[in-house]
Amino acid sequence: GNTSEDSLRILQNIPTKTAAAYMRVSNPVNSSKLSLTEKGICEDIQCKSEELVIQKQGLYLIYCHLNFYFPNCSNNPIDLKIEILVNDKVNRQTLSTCCASETCQEKTFTTLFQLHLTYLNVKDRISVTLNHPKFLNEISLPNENVLGVLRYSDEM
Repeated sequence: GNTSEDSLRILQNIPTKTAAAYMRVSNPVNSSKLSLTEKGICEDIQCKSEELVIQKQGLYLIYCHLNFYFPNCSNNPIDLKIEILVNDKVNRQTLSTCCASETCQEKTFTTLFQLHLTYLNVKDRISVTLNHPKFLNEISLPNENVLGVLRYSDEM
């Protein structure tokens, strides 16, 4: 099945007293931040159009799962950078070079997954930026591009 929808269904059925957000993301509209397009789960976290705002301090697991599509790969290396921002400052980043091997075909797909465990305070804002948002695969895998935040503990 669709792993994103399966994950959402599992998270919705867990009885929890903790903060959690699980949102589909898409290309940015007027900034470099990814847009949050569909409310999946938004418990004790304020879900805005480009960021999540923490309502309870604690230790949080932030994860971002993104799929990319390169229609014209042909051995031209492309560096993809994903940045998780907290209060508009880079808190974690991932850099991956795509389309750089001889096995590249004309059309190439790749997936990047980022996990980050960090302590967050009330009113901290979480967002994600991409250096090449045009390659985000919103056509064949739109429901698989997600940003999730889960309050792991209220202690450090």
